Amino acid sequence: MNFSRWRYVVALILTGLGTAVAPAAPTFPPEAVAGAAARAGAVIQTNVAPKVPGLAVAVAMNGAIIWSQAFGYADLDKHLPVTPATRFRIGSVSKPLTAAGLALLIEQGRMKLDDPVQKYIPDYPQPGAVITLRLLAGHLSGIRNYRGYEAVSNRPYPTLRSGLKIFENDPLISVPGAKFNYSSFNWNVIGAAMEAAAGRNFLDYMQSNVFLPLGLTNTGPDLADATDPRRTQFYETDAAGKFIVAPPVDSSYKWPSGGFLSTAEDLTRFGSALLQPGFLRADTLKMLFTSQTTTDGQPTHYGVGWFVGRTLLYHNGDSVGGTSVLLLQPASHTVVAIVCNRGHFVFGGSPESPVITQKADLNLTAAAQMLAQDFAPLAANP
Repeated sequence: MNFSRWRYVVALILTGLGTAVAPAAPTFPPEAVAGAAARAGAVIQTNVAPKVPGLAVAVAMNGAIIWSQAFGYADLDKHLPVTPATRFRIGSVSKPLTAAGLALLIEQGRMKLDDPVQKYIPDYPQPGAVITLRLLAGHLSGIRNYRGYEAVSNRPYPTLRSGLKIFENDPLISVPGAKFNYSSFNWNVIGAAMEAAAGRNFLDYMQSNVFLPLGLTNTGPDLADATDPRRTQFYETDAAGKFIVAPPVDSSYKWPSGGFLSTAEDLTRFGSALLQPGFLRADTLKMLFTSQTTTDGQPTHYGVGWFVGRTLLYHNGDSVGGTSVLLLQPASHTVVAIVCNRGHFVFGGSPESPVITQKADLNLTAAAQMLAQDFAPLAANP
């Protein structure tokens, strides 16, 4: 079942892809938008929708959402359809959001990227080498990533600082600065440091300084004990490929790196705010979107919370019961977001002795690139 909400497009029917649409924006020819949307819808129907219970996608250009569509179900048992307001786990797409909060503290002079961790977290262990916020933000710290079943933990942590105990005393896997090693734990450390610099709870800080100012009304923490009618049911697959309800998890240790819920539309609003100075200064945006380098000068293709390509900026996210991507194409001022309610784990065995493995990525990033290619030509023909 497909439910679409279009903005800035003349009313029409897209055969097999969606429902009637709303008025067109004056900036793009309605027929051009409709054609791009039809191609994009076909990409999603072919490459993504058959693999997940439900998803939502949105595309923004020049700061306005020009296509938004929901596919499938938020709850299979209840036959509840996904809508544009359905909230999904966005996993590591939480990192760009946290990076925006970090950037504001840097602009205010309350944090510096080249400060050591201990300036903000004095009791954080010193591993024999200096780990700065810059190294953490670029996955150059040498801190390990998840092990075993850590990524599916359902243990609550009272504070971000307490969650650092999971890994803080483990040996580094590389010398800080020497090698790019992606690890979500880096951004959990940054979040704890942000709390110290801001003098307030991380979630409160993000709500007041990032989500509210940008109008991200459907973005916030994935609270394990909260009743949220807009939050999708979360799914994984079993060994036979059948969708099953994902096990409960608690994100309290990883708000900064992978603990937020959001919608495709909110993510495109967020991405649009970073395509020009305004919410952040021009020099700050350059900081976020410039690839860091290893100590021997090799580019990592990762800046501060963003993967940096030749023409694209993006981050993807994988979590229990959720997969997502946020992609920016600065040249055409195009932003694409895709969120879905299936993760990348396969659950087998028994409840007493579960066997959890990972399966192939849904490759949402490739799908988002295809959507950007469909819409980007509109920028040349306003």
